[in-house]
Amino acid sequence: MSNWTSWLQGVQTPLVTIALLTVSNVFMTFAWYGHLRFKSAPLATVIAASWGIALIEYCFQVPANRWGHGQFSAAQLKIIQEVITLLVFAGFSTWFLGEPMKWNYWVGFGLIALAVFFVFKKW
Repeated sequence: MSNWTSWLQGVQTPLVTIALLTVSNVFMTFAWYGHLRFKSAPLATVIAASWGIALIEYCFQVPANRWGHGQFSAAQLKIIQEVITLLVFAGFSTWFLGEPMKWNYWVGFGLIALAVFFVFKKW
């Protein structure tokens, strides 16, 4: 039973961290880019709305990094967050903003995915 518990804790931390970072990034993306769909709204209104959404984002991001640190280094947490951000943004920009993903965007994302290799590789 002890082995199972330690294995579950070892698996749980990365999964919880990644799940919280994903939820965080959904809110972050709406906070940063959601207002682009509402260009007629006053700037002060969209700034206030963005700050409100960003507060919710921080409620997921801060625990994700706090709990994930130790299982992951700070650099690994950052690269995980960047990859999640790109995946969330790719879906958001096509679904919410109606902007297609172009081949050069995918190449740029691929280069960032290559960064994952270098950050996680044991040298």
